Amino acid sequence: MVHIDVKKLGRIPDGGSWRAQAGPTRTNHTAGHIRVGYDYVHAVIDDRTRLAYAEVHPDENGATAAGVLLRAAAFFASCGIPKTRRMGSRRTPLLLRSLDA
Repeated sequence: MVHIDVKKLGRIPDGGSWRAQAGPTRTNHTAGHIRVGYDYVHAVIDDRTRLAYAEVHPDENGATAAGVLLRAAAFFASCGIPKTRRMGSRRTPLLLRSLDA
């Protein structure tokens, strides 16, 4: 069985955040907030061997997740791990049914 999960992480702006700059002051704290968005880490973990496969993408939509799952299955097959059951949370069952069709 494999476990599928997606983690939402905030991007770090080029050059680091205001905390990475020398001598953080109130001025660069209030002026240094640049909205750069989020990245999503798609992780697939084999339950028996604990071998993990992960990719970072700018979204978490179904097409992206399906592609990650297919590439993870190919990766696990190349490591000698057979196709097994899949487990996830929330919207994952819809994705898994679409892949079985």
